[in-house]
Amino acid sequence: MDTAATDTTAPAGGPDATRSTVTLQVNGEPRRLEVDHRATLLDVLRERLGLTGAKKGCDHGQCGACTVLLDGRRANSCLLLAVAQDGSEVITVEGLAADGELHPVQQAFLDRDAFQCGYCTPGQLCSAVGVFAEAAAGHPSHVTDPARPSGQGPVELTPAEIRERMSGNLCRCGAYPNIVAAVEDVTR
Repeated sequence: MDTAATDTTAPAGGPDATRSTVTLQVNGEPRRLEVDHRATLLDVLRERLGLTGAKKGCDHGQCGACTVLLDGRRANSCLLLAVAQDGSEVITVEGLAADGELHPVQQAFLDRDAFQCGYCTPGQLCSAVGVFAEAAAGHPSHVTDPARPSGQGPVELTPAEIRERMSGNLCRCGAYPNIVAAVEDVTR
């Protein structure tokens, strides 16, 4: 079910002018959907595909509760129109585990008790996986030594790097020390 209101009058472009068919590769499975042009990726994931891990927090891209991996990069799904993601690969928290085994970052969050209420945890997990890829590719953050050339080998994920890179994910419970420790455990 799309969250955008349905207008009963036919638009000037014809009856299908506000909807398009898209194909998304979601957690390794191709999904062909007809979506309203106004529907966000978050709404399609939650309401059309039943993948409720990504949460609607602020609906402004500020809290990170809706973070997913889009073509291997972290993305706030509340800010992305689903129709614009046609052909993209989307990994949600439900797709991080493989062959019945938790992703290492999921296991580290459990081992470190890096969640409290759990609302932000799916976004934190997807963000952490994105952080690993960004650091491995040599992408600098605000705290990376400016003398270090960008893209010249992996960036070491120190606690300061982890805090900076995860700063787009808010935890209202204050589990940050355990989140940083869990992410750091996976880097070892």
